[in-house]
Amino acid sequence: MWRLINFLSFFIASTAMAGSQAYESLSVSTRTVLQRTVSDGVVPMFVTLSDLEARNWLDSMMKRLEKRISEIEERKAFLMTVHYEATRAGLDPELVLSIIQVESNFRKYAVSSAGARGYMQVMPFWVDLIGSQEHNLFHLRVNLRYGCTILRHYLDLEKGDYFRALGRYNGSLGKADYPNLVFNAWHRHWTYSTVSQ
Repeated sequence: MWRLINFLSFFIASTAMAGSQAYESLSVSTRTVLQRTVSDGVVPMFVTLSDLEARNWLDSMMKRLEKRISEIEERKAFLMTVHYEATRAGLDPELVLSIIQVESNFRKYAVSSAGARGYMQVMPFWVDLIGSQEHNLFHLRVNLRYGCTILRHYLDLEKGDYFRALGRYNGSLGKADYPNLVFNAWHRHWTYSTVSQ
């Protein structure tokens, strides 16, 4: 029975999950803040960790991600970008890795049946709403910048309630399936502790 449940969990997690992300009207001030957030430049380094902490985190995550992204430099660039964009948005990088696992299973060009794109399965309406037409949602940094900005917006809207924010992110507010998939991935695969280092 557990094998079947594990298989189903893996199967569900390996498909693009962004089913019905809903367009929601944003106030002008919220829209302006989000536009400013997605248009800021990138800083390609760890800005919140010491060199040793950064090396330990990167080593740990590189091993975990090896089966999904085999090329070392691509994996390193991916993880550094995830860490930067997550931290920049005030999110746990391991949470973002969990969302990516559930949403796209680390497939850069994943497209859901609803049209969501890339690693974090961002709906194209967000480009019109808070971005600009030259933003390519299949570009690593752009996709992560949008995904992290959107999740941060939903966390703020839901006053830090991860369950509800994840439901909004997936377009399944109030349903447990999606948040539970993310929480399971987070706790099983991506939780990182400096104590064990």
